[in-house]
Amino acid sequence: MKNATRILIVEDNRTNRMLMEMLVGQIPNCVAISHMSPVDVLRDLPTLAFDLAIVDYQMPEINGIELIERIRSEPRFADTPFVMVTADGDAGTRIDAIHAGATEFLHKPIEPVEFKARMRNLVRLCEAQRDLVHRAEWLKIEVDKATQELRHREEEIINRLTLAAGYKDRETAMHTTRMAHYSSVLANQLGFSADQCRDILLAAPMHDVGKVGIPDAILLKQDQLSSDEKLRMNEHTRIGAAILAGSACALLQLAAEIAETHHERWDGTGYPNGLLGEAIPLVGRIAAVADVFDALTSERPYKKAWPTDRAFAYIKAQSGTHFDPRCVEALLAASNEFLEVKSAYPDDPAEKRYVA
Repeated sequence: MKNATRILIVEDNRTNRMLMEMLVGQIPNCVAISHMSPVDVLRDLPTLAFDLAIVDYQMPEINGIELIERIRSEPRFADTPFVMVTADGDAGTRIDAIHAGATEFLHKPIEPVEFKARMRNLVRLCEAQRDLVHRAEWLKIEVDKATQELRHREEEIINRLTLAAGYKDRETAMHTTRMAHYSSVLANQLGFSADQCRDILLAAPMHDVGKVGIPDAILLKQDQLSSDEKLRMNEHTRIGAAILAGSACALLQLAAEIAETHHERWDGTGYPNGLLGEAIPLVGRIAAVADVFDALTSERPYKKAWPTDRAFAYIKAQSGTHFDPRCVEALLAASNEFLEVKSAYPDDPAEKRYVA
């Protein structure tokens, strides 16, 4: 019977049990699940499913109050209505049953009209509870869908901002991709969750978005920059943070933090704020290692690409001065993954090779 209310009957007296089964069968959309022994009920409890229970008080081995207590201890039956059937009119028994979790009482001998009236009321309660559960499930699904849609929109905004930054500085367009993957690898090595690693993967490509505010004469210069030009170039950290700051989007907040702090140094000699040690946000310390590794191992108009072994050795030597020692340890532990990223995202698309 579809969506029927399942009524568990636990009664060791065969005549009483058969009477209650018959009466339950006369209530629309209800089915009886009968057990003679409370021990059998507890044995079958892991696979037992019911919406309402009718439990006799006087039973061998385990009485009705003890049975209700033990069933109630299962979280899935915490809100299930229980009816205690008893010939005992003692007030103490009733109070004990209520404390155990009984929600209704029936007296022996069973009076059919009263039985069906009480059961109908409890069945309506069960149906209302099921409706609430279904509504809650539906609401959760709808909230999850809306959250996912919002997340997709946020990711699209971030991807488009990253694309815009790439148009300004095409020569290092793949740098942002590699640097983001390096950052995600380091975060994973440092114990970040999968969702946090994905957030870093999405946010890190915007670390240099502030370069849109740097004059082309400096940004695209083929030779080494002068001291004044370097100071002007360093402003890209503040510009990037200003572009990304103030958003309610958690990803953009993360991107702003990375943009502002990825050039800070562990020893406090970095820029723009000269932060020292753990005063630098961890994502900024991660981005610093990823950014420098890619800069060292990539060819630029003013320099040749370093061999990866030399880049690893350099970063190791800078542990505790330029870089957070923990991040350096993570880099060395994940060196093979760094090499896979470098191979997968070369500057020349014709040379691109995918890794499994």
